[in-house]
Amino acid sequence: MNARDVVMVDAVRTAFGKAGESGFFWLTRADDMAVKVIRELLRRNPAVKPEAVEENVWAATTQEKDQGLTLGRTSAILAGLPESCSGFSVDRMCAGGMTAVTCAASEIALGACDVAVAGGVEHMGHHPMGATADPNPRFLAERIVSEDALIMGKTAENLHDMFPEITREMADEYAFHSQRKAAGAIAEGIIRKMIAPMTVYTKEGWVVANRDQQPRPDTTVEGLKALGSPFRPKGKVTAGNSSGLNDGACGALLMSADRARDLGVKPRMRLVGYAYAGVKPEVMGYGPIPSTKKVFSRTGLSMDDMGLIELNEAFAVQCLVFMKEFGLKMPDDERLNPLGGAIAFGHPLASSGPRLMMHLMHLFAGRPDVRYGLTALCVGLGQGGSVIWENLEGRES
Repeated sequence: MNARDVVMVDAVRTAFGKAGESGFFWLTRADDMAVKVIRELLRRNPAVKPEAVEENVWAATTQEKDQGLTLGRTSAILAGLPESCSGFSVDRMCAGGMTAVTCAASEIALGACDVAVAGGVEHMGHHPMGATADPNPRFLAERIVSEDALIMGKTAENLHDMFPEITREMADEYAFHSQRKAAGAIAEGIIRKMIAPMTVYTKEGWVVANRDQQPRPDTTVEGLKALGSPFRPKGKVTAGNSSGLNDGACGALLMSADRARDLGVKPRMRLVGYAYAGVKPEVMGYGPIPSTKKVFSRTGLSMDDMGLIELNEAFAVQCLVFMKEFGLKMPDDERLNPLGGAIAFGHPLASSGPRLMMHLMHLFAGRPDVRYGLTALCVGLGQGGSVIWENLEGRES
């Protein structure tokens, strides 16, 4: 049996709020955020009837309370998908949503289903990363991993140690460019097209969450230089050159290319290949390098073939190391994150993978000259994930 072509038809997200009491979503349930995304995907694609959706895959890093009880199944029921739609949940920390997409795509490729919704949600206000985790004491007692592996900021400082040529000044300049590009994309209305406005209740009453709370368009390099590091004395990793703590959900509508033709739905991009790889947990930010090399090896493509690259900005240093490895222009390459990245928009863990894919999808629409694009991110506890997509704008699916 030959694998079928899998295409992404659409993707959408909630706004990304600040985690905590000052955030849009402090009084909103995580599963309701996922439901909003599912309903919006169907509203925007009326040719895809609810009964056509056969699988609903959702990721969350902390699978408890409003992110638990097999979120993929419960969100399908709450969203009004038919009882026949199955669902499940996955967790690969920061790559959870990416894994949800590749799991659903694999089902479609092998003929297990024709149409699926996949995404990720993270309410970091309700569920701070690792807050209720109980790591096996052998991890540290037997020195299986460094204690730094459990604190993401320390893993970023370790990357600076590995690559001393990546300086604090370079990290701050990278962060400045991310904020600047994001500000431009917001001002041009590009980001607004990706966000499903959601009416939510807050301490100030009902409000419409229709914009991200994280971006700081007034960021300057001088202001970034003034920030201290919470992770070590005279450290290089700061709140300014790192992603924030955020709440948000993002999902995608996937189907086989044949099913898209049958429904008369325009496919936006085709999944070419994906790969995950592991690295030492204490330098988790290195992960996208081996996963990208792996997917290039499996597909026969290279970085030269990638006209656009969406790389999650957990920390600026992680992006700079990636750029150095693959020969990208530092600290700002025109192919990399043209709309800005997680340093500006935020990083609600499991939702970030689909957010990268959605950015790529919108960029593809305006760049029919670009054939291939890459989405990649690092993963807590030492992993990387990379997915290659083909632009179908002006091409036959």
